[in-house]
Amino acid sequence: MAASVFDSTLYARLFPSGDVGRLFTDSAEVRAMLLVEGALAKAQGSLGVIPQDSGDAIHRASLEVQLDPGALAAATGTNGVSVPGLVALFRSEMQAPEHSGYVHWGATSQDIIDTGLMLRLRQALTLIEADLKAVLAALGEQARAHADTPMPARTYGQHATPTSWGAVCATWGAPLLDALRELDTLREASIWVSLSGAAGTSSALGNHADATRAALAKALGLHDPTRSWHTDRTPILRITDWLMRVQSSLGAMGQSLIGLSMSGIEEIQLSGAGASSTMPQKQNPVGPSALVALSHQATGLRASLQAAAQHQHQRDGTAWFTEWMVLPQIVLCAASALNHAKSLCENMSPAAPQMAQNLAGLGLIHAEALSFALAETMPRPEAQAATKALCAQAQDSGMTLGELALQAYPDLPKSVFNVADQMGQAPNIARAFAAQVSKI
Repeated sequence: MAASVFDSTLYARLFPSGDVGRLFTDSAEVRAMLLVEGALAKAQGSLGVIPQDSGDAIHRASLEVQLDPGALAAATGTNGVSVPGLVALFRSEMQAPEHSGYVHWGATSQDIIDTGLMLRLRQALTLIEADLKAVLAALGEQARAHADTPMPARTYGQHATPTSWGAVCATWGAPLLDALRELDTLREASIWVSLSGAAGTSSALGNHADATRAALAKALGLHDPTRSWHTDRTPILRITDWLMRVQSSLGAMGQSLIGLSMSGIEEIQLSGAGASSTMPQKQNPVGPSALVALSHQATGLRASLQAAAQHQHQRDGTAWFTEWMVLPQIVLCAASALNHAKSLCENMSPAAPQMAQNLAGLGLIHAEALSFALAETMPRPEAQAATKALCAQAQDSGMTLGELALQAYPDLPKSVFNVADQMGQAPNIARAFAAQVSKI
């Protein structure tokens, strides 16, 4: 097995990360860092920090030069960071000593690595946003089409009261819709440029520090934090917290889909469900299982990232290295989960006849409605006790709760035992969610 499922050809279709996966490769990281070096030089040239012709030459070279990540391995192993080797090789490849000496002027390795990371995270969020919108669109369509399709709601895995499949889909989608609405704020608060120099003081840039940082941010389309964030990893934590919320919502959906596909329940049909190697009758809920597994993986990694946010002094190699190891995995977990969720939501369908059959039975799902109906003519504790006794009688006799209740209380309205009348706000919840999704 490969060290990471995201780097595995064997598990590539089980844990697909799509285009996001290409952002977390050695070549993508090197390319992002070169873009930062080029944009920095161009900004400094325009401000007179370095000669303008040198800034233009460095910027042009950053777009043209191709560096082999393998050629940086030895230097990275020695230095603990890739930037010294990258800068040295870039200067050599430029073959313009009159300009190359201005590469990396006033910056430190962390400025280049963190800003390059933000370029990749920005693109990752754009791709994730597109998949999130696709998931919401599919859930919104399910909610609209099945606002009135009744099914049992379950608490602690047991029948509670009637709901609708549309309302269930709306419940899964609501936190995802909240997350989508927060994305612009997240970007502004987290997708930052970094340019603070060796110890976060921008000493090498002097009075040009603020203007250079602002110009670099504008050139790269990043936000200017107006300060150093070398040891303040909250921008990274904010992004991963957002990803974890999406992951948790998708994991919860996966858990429920596993339950709804179980033998004896079978209220959901999953297109392309997995086969067993020895049991031909089985269709395993592979997609939902992957959603839960990815959420579990990301949850464990998030604890490591939280620890990695605690830097000592003005830079901490241990904390920084830990971040490099876990952050890409968290992002790819989210990307893979959304990939699965998109396919699931576009291809799953409710087994309405099975839902209706599971709702029927002895009618015990109407116990709450019965207790409130009885409470109209007797104290609430007595109504609950009477309902509990009727439920026990139904289980002993095999008669339905409705039959027994109407025998004992002939004046009860029959709507108490009508599923369509007992779904509460479920249809409205489904339609309201579908309407909100239609506006995104």
